[in-house]
Amino acid sequence: MGFQLGEDHDAGMNEMNLIPLIDIMLVLMIIFLVTATVANPSIPLTLPKTTAEMTTPPPKAITVSINAKGEVAWNDQIVSLDELNNRFQTEAQAAQKPSIQLRADKESRYDVVAQVMSRASGAGLNDIAFVSEN
Repeated sequence: MGFQLGEDHDAGMNEMNLIPLIDIMLVLMIIFLVTATVANPSIPLTLPKTTAEMTTPPPKAITVSINAKGEVAWNDQIVSLDELNNRFQTEAQAAQKPSIQLRADKESRYDVVAQVMSRASGAGLNDIAFVSEN
């Protein structure tokens, strides 16, 4: 005494079809991304002009390079580690301490790089930047 609608070969829907839902979500995501980048709120400003001058000039930069052979160069002039230490001491006496741009070859020894950094910080020059290629 079972109740049945339709014929026996008609199987009921067992699962929900998610493909239309996924399509709608992708379209909504694309619309959101486009409107988020286009509708980036920016406040139009007219900044005031001043006659103020920069009181301190930017610090000068010293380039210290270390090649693959372990030779150290001070602004393109090869120097020994002792001479480098003397130059660091001299530059540390300046009113405004310079920054050091350290350029080390990827094949250079870590020991030489560590020696240069140690001598720079020992002289009181702590503004050291590593220079690399993009």
